Amino acid sequence: MALAATSKVVLGSVAFLIFWVLAVFPAVPFLPIGRTAGSLLGAMLMVIFKVLSPEEAYGSIDLPILGLLFGTMLVTIFLERANMFKYLGKLLSWKSRGPKDLLCRICLISAISSAFFTNDTSCIVLTEFVLKIARQHDLPPYPFLLALASSANIGSSATPIGNPQNLVIAIQGKISFGRFLMGILPAMIVGVIVNILFLIVMYWKVLCSPKDEENPISEVVVEEEAVSHQFSPARMSHLTPLNPQECNGSLELGNTVQNSSHALVSSQVHVIKDQSATSVSEVQMVHSGTKEETNPSKNVAIVVDKPVVAHVVPSSDGKDYMNVKWKRILWKSCVYAITLVMLIAMLLGLNMAWTAIAAAITLVVLDFKDAGPSLDKVSYSLLIFFCGMFITIEGFKKTDIPSAMWDAMEPYSRIDHASGTAILAVVILVLSNLASNVPTVLLLGARVAASAAAISKADEQKAWLILAWVSTIAGNFSLLGSAANLIVCEQARRAPNLGYTLTFWTHLKFGLPSTLIVSAIGLTLIR
Repeated sequence: MALAATSKVVLGSVAFLIFWVLAVFPAVPFLPIGRTAGSLLGAMLMVIFKVLSPEEAYGSIDLPILGLLFGTMLVTIFLERANMFKYLGKLLSWKSRGPKDLLCRICLISAISSAFFTNDTSCIVLTEFVLKIARQHDLPPYPFLLALASSANIGSSATPIGNPQNLVIAIQGKISFGRFLMGILPAMIVGVIVNILFLIVMYWKVLCSPKDEENPISEVVVEEEAVSHQFSPARMSHLTPLNPQECNGSLELGNTVQNSSHALVSSQVHVIKDQSATSVSEVQMVHSGTKEETNPSKNVAIVVDKPVVAHVVPSSDGKDYMNVKWKRILWKSCVYAITLVMLIAMLLGLNMAWTAIAAAITLVVLDFKDAGPSLDKVSYSLLIFFCGMFITIEGFKKTDIPSAMWDAMEPYSRIDHASGTAILAVVILVLSNLASNVPTVLLLGARVAASAAAISKADEQKAWLILAWVSTIAGNFSLLGSAANLIVCEQARRAPNLGYTLTFWTHLKFGLPSTLIVSAIGLTLIR
C-alpha cells in the first residue's frame, strides 16, 4: 500500500513520536510535561501540521469511551466512600494460614476486584494493605507486590470495564458486556491459577515457613474510613499495630474524647477514664465475648479479655447517633445495590456508557449533598489524555504507515490457524510494550478485525478478544508495561514507614516467563 504525501508522513511521524516519548517516559528531562500534556501536544501538532483538519480531529474523539470512563470512575469513588475497598483489604488477612495462603488471596482478590473496578483502582487501594501485612510478619514484600500487580492485569482482561483498552475494544468492536465476559473468562480463570502456581514455584523458598499452620497471619487493622484517591498513585493511611507493652495499664481520655467517635482498646485488661465527667455520661461498649464493668460515679469502664471497640456517645445525642449509623448503613447498601444493577444492566446488553453514567448520577442524587467533592476526585487528566491520544492516533493513521505495516504482516497473522495466531500475539505483545497497550489497540484494532471478518463473523469477534487478552497480559512483561505495575511500585516506595522499592529487574525476572506462559495458555481458551 502506498504511503500518504511525504510531508504528511514526516510531520505526522514527528508528532506521533513526540506523543510516544512523553507517553512512555512522562518525566523525560528535555520536556518533563507528563503524559496528559504530551497527548495534547501531539494532537495539536497533528492539526498544525495539517495531517488532520480541525473537524477530523474533533470527529476522532470517541465520546462513548469517555462517557464509560467517567461513569465507572465516579461509581468507583462512591464505592470507596462506602468502604468497599476497606473490606477487600481486610479479606486479605482474615483467617489467613500463612504466606502461601496470603499470596493466593492477594491474587484472587486483586483479579476479581480489577475485573469490575479497573486494575489501576485495585492496585491503588490494595498496595499498602499488602505491604503492611508483609512487614508485620517479616515477609519479603516483592512476591506479594508482584502477585498484586500481575493478577490485577490478568483479572482486568475479563470485562470491558477492567481497563481502558478493553473499553476501546468493546465499543469499537460492538461487543456486549456478556459476550466479552464469556469469551475471555475461561482464559482469565486459568491465567490467574497459572500465575499463582508460577509465583509459588518461583518464590517457594521465600514463602515456605515451617510454622505456617501454628502462626496464622493476623488480621491487619484498618481505619473505619479509607482515604479517597483520585485515580493516580495516592497514599492511604492505616492504623499502625498497637504495641502490647503500651496497651497494658490505662488510657486516659481528656477533652479530646468529646470529639472522638471510636477508641481502640487492645487485649488483656484496660481502663478507660473520663476526666470530663460532665460532658460524657454514657460509654457504649461494643464487643463479643467480653466482660464489662462500669462505675457510674467515677465514669470508669473496665474491659476484660478480648479486643473491643468503645463508642463514646453523649447520652443526649444517643438517638441521633443511632439515626446517623442506620442512615450510613442504608446509604452503603444503596451504593452496592446500584453498582450491582449497573453490572446486571451491562450483562443484559444495555449501552455501557449510558448505563455507567446513569448509575453514577443516581448515586450523586441519592447522596443528597453537594457533588463537588466527589466530582473533584474524577481523573479529568485521564479523560483529557484520551482525547489527545484519539486525535494523535487518528493523525498517525492518516500517514498510512500503520496500514502499510499491517499489509506486510497480514498474510502471516491470520487467526484461522495456530501459527498465525501466535505471530499476531507476538506483534501485539511487542507493540504493547513499545507503544503502550491503548495506542496499540487503536492502531491495530480495526485492521485486525477487518482481516478476521474476511474469514467469518465469529473470527472477527475472536480477533478483538485476542487483542484484548494479549494487550492486557503484555502489561505483566516488564515494570513499564502497564500503569498498574507503576502504581504498585510507586505506592510501595512512598508508603509511610513501610517503603519498599520494587526494581525493574525483580519484576522482569518474574514478568517475562509469566507473560509468555499465561498468554499462550489463554489464547487456546478464548472463544
